[in-house]
Amino acid sequence: MTGAPIRVGVVGAGTMGYHHARVYREMLDATLVGVADVDAERAEEVAAEFDTRSLDMSSLFDAVDAVSIAAPTAAHYDVAREAIERGTHVLVEKPFVEDVDRGRELVSLADERDVVLQVGHIERFNPAVSVLGDVVTEEEIIALDARRLGPPPDRDISDGAVMDLMIHDIDVLGSLVPHEVVGIAAARSRDVPQVTAILEFENGVVGTLTASRVTQQKVRTLSVTARECQINLDYISQSVRIHRRSVPEYIVSEGDVRYRHESLIEQPTVKNGEPLKAELQSFVESVRDGKPPVVTGEDGIRAVELAMRVEACLEEPVRRVPLVEGD
Repeated sequence: MTGAPIRVGVVGAGTMGYHHARVYREMLDATLVGVADVDAERAEEVAAEFDTRSLDMSSLFDAVDAVSIAAPTAAHYDVAREAIERGTHVLVEKPFVEDVDRGRELVSLADERDVVLQVGHIERFNPAVSVLGDVVTEEEIIALDARRLGPPPDRDISDGAVMDLMIHDIDVLGSLVPHEVVGIAAARSRDVPQVTAILEFENGVVGTLTASRVTQQKVRTLSVTARECQINLDYISQSVRIHRRSVPEYIVSEGDVRYRHESLIEQPTVKNGEPLKAELQSFVESVRDGKPPVVTGEDGIRAVELAMRVEACLEEPVRRVPLVEGD
């Protein structure tokens, strides 16, 4: 499929669907054909803003080559299945599906129909993550610490803190450490949507993840402890800082002795940009060139499986070790 722009559509006119439509409208190698939503009035509003049509889902699939599915998670399977059966390439927002077996059905069906199936794990397209991926290929990773915190959302979200927030970091950690997860522990703060999980990978790497909807500061960070350095990534500022060769030093000043560490800090160049634009551009290129997507259906299934295992841990009672009093 080359030459003419790829005809694209969006199913779901909520917050994410709105931004998918916005980005498609700006792309030179894609034509936004239409928007579909069960709320016809909302679909018409979004379509009017981006100079396209409001269509029912069946008509939309007839008119496009590819579609973004930004509907609620519960609808992902049915919408994606209908699109794939019609030979339409699909990008399904995260989390991919509610049921991993159904996710596998979609992957098999997409292979059978020879259509692109991409899952919308947007942080993979954050330019800082791309730079981090290049850096860690030369390092021996020991541990990772991901923090995704923020205030309560101003919109209704059906997915909990793990499936809505932590799943981003589950996917990124999985891309950096391509080994099986052999152990999981998790706990939540009492009566609030804040969860901390620990993932133990088969190669011995340990990942700690915290997701929260109750902090009054928005934090999106990832720290990587490697054998020879410490790497800190900020998703929001799209920056990467590498700390190397930490040297302890004692300083005497006016009779006082002070201790400090100095280290060499490298800051690789990160070409800042909107991750959603990079994600949708990559999807359109996969459709046009027939190449595998960056984030596959299998990647989406793995992230959902691990998120479900974290949620299952939250239902288990925490084993409390009693304090041992001194002799």
